Amino acid sequence: MQVEAATPDEYILKIPTERQAVMQQLRKVVKANLSAEVEECINYGMIGYVIPHSVYPTGYHVNPKLPLPFMHIASQKNFIALYHSGVYMNEELMQWFVAEYPKYCKTKLDMGKSCIRFKKIDQIPFELIGELTQRMTGKEFITIYESNLKKS
Repeated sequence: MQVEAATPDEYILKIPTERQAVMQQLRKVVKANLSAEVEECINYGMIGYVIPHSVYPTGYHVNPKLPLPFMHIASQKNFIALYHSGVYMNEELMQWFVAEYPKYCKTKLDMGKSCIRFKKIDQIPFELIGELTQRMTGKEFITIYESNLKKS
C-alpha cells in the first residue's frame, strides 16, 4: 500500500486512523535513536531514514540522484513494517536481533531479508527497535554498504 505524501507528517495523516498512533510512536523511537548523519524523509513511498548527499555524495548506486536508503517504516496492507538495510547486510546484527526478539515479543518473528513485519500492532517491541536503531550508525552502514557493493 503506497501512500502518496510529501512529508512524514502527511504520510501518517493518510494511513488508517487506527494505525496513526502506532506509526507516530515507531517514528518517535527511530528518530530518538538514529545517529546524527541520518535524515528523515519520504523515500519510496514510505517514511525513510537516509544518508543524505551531504554525508554520502555518491548517493544510492541504483539511482545516484537519490540519497542512500538505510531504514524505512511503513503502513502496509496487512502489517506495519520496519525495513532495516543494516540487518540485511550485517549477519552479526541480524543474529543479535533474532536472538533478542523473543525477549520482547510473544509473537513469532515475521521477517524477510530487511523487512520486519508486525501484524499485531499492539505488540510492536518499541524498546527493541530503539536498541536496533542505535546498534548501527549511518557511517557504519556506509562502510557495510560499500563493502557489499564491491562483492557484487
